[in-house]
Amino acid sequence: MFELRSLFARGAAAMVLALSATLVAAQSPAAKPRVVVLATGGTIAGAGASVANSATYQAAKVPVDKLIAGVPELADVAQVRGEQVFQIASESFTNDKLLQLGKRVSTLLKDPAVDGIVITHGTDTLEETSFFLNLVVQNDKPVVIVGSMRPGTSMSADGMLNLYNAVVVAGSAQARGKGVLVAMNDEIHSGRDVAKRVNIKTSAFTSQWGPLGMVVEGRTYWFRLPAKRHTAGSEFDIDKIDSLPEVQVVYGSGNMSLELYDAVQRSGAKAIVHAGTGNGSVANYAVDKLRSLRSQGLQVIRSSRVGDGFVLRNSEQPDDKYDWVVAHDLNPQKAKILAAVALTKTADPKELQRIFWEY
Repeated sequence: MFELRSLFARGAAAMVLALSATLVAAQSPAAKPRVVVLATGGTIAGAGASVANSATYQAAKVPVDKLIAGVPELADVAQVRGEQVFQIASESFTNDKLLQLGKRVSTLLKDPAVDGIVITHGTDTLEETSFFLNLVVQNDKPVVIVGSMRPGTSMSADGMLNLYNAVVVAGSAQARGKGVLVAMNDEIHSGRDVAKRVNIKTSAFTSQWGPLGMVVEGRTYWFRLPAKRHTAGSEFDIDKIDSLPEVQVVYGSGNMSLELYDAVQRSGAKAIVHAGTGNGSVANYAVDKLRSLRSQGLQVIRSSRVGDGFVLRNSEQPDDKYDWVVAHDLNPQKAKILAAVALTKTADPKELQRIFWEY
């Protein structure tokens, strides 16, 4: 009988200890978010010959492990691990690389052990990659693109703080559901809206409609939400896209050569983005050429080379009559991305126009 009472006593004590441990665990601070850094190269991984070289340097030199090790404070805000996807300057990004990166992001986001992703990227095409992922990654976990305008070897290099801020955003529960984000120069931008406006300043990236928020001393502050469809609410799915049709941009200017448009057609492109002056204007001597190309099956999308504003449909050109599409507020390079993604689903210009309104 004594042994039986002793056995029950030990069992009760074990239950009390287990319950106490559970209560302590419940009251302890939440575990740090788990963030994966996908590195693709760019200036943030660049190196110059001296500390005075901030504009002359070699991009894509530093591997991801060294980037992470160079910011030991990352361990204070997240559990971080790195993966080298590419090591290139971003002007060398191709459709194949966009697809490869997108599929890797999608796979990682499905892993319950991943809370967010940071992608280090060259600044030259950062806005295109961020918009592409914003369209095709069907997940509401944070994806944050980051770069730098100066290599890490230069005086006042911006990459360390940009990377730190990006990890903070990627690990923030408040960043969920806001689409693909860009963290640069203390600001948080929508991947849809952001554009590189200056090529030699750390304040290079801005959004026509303003940033979504800021990061200050490891804390995020939010001020607005994206209005357009994105990520988990998108009709496009990277896991179902294996190739992207060719889309090319022709830059509008005075005294244009119509041979430029013919060259796009000969290249096998499915759409041409006309980066027109002003309101996506088309010179009177180029209208018939674009109408002819449209009649042969090439989609014609009117965008504008102007930094801000948006192209009005049936203003300047009778788009309904010509069966053309307008890019709304998307700049030519972003219009190119959306056109390529949209053409994986439809070649109906009315449907393409709906997509340009919604995304």
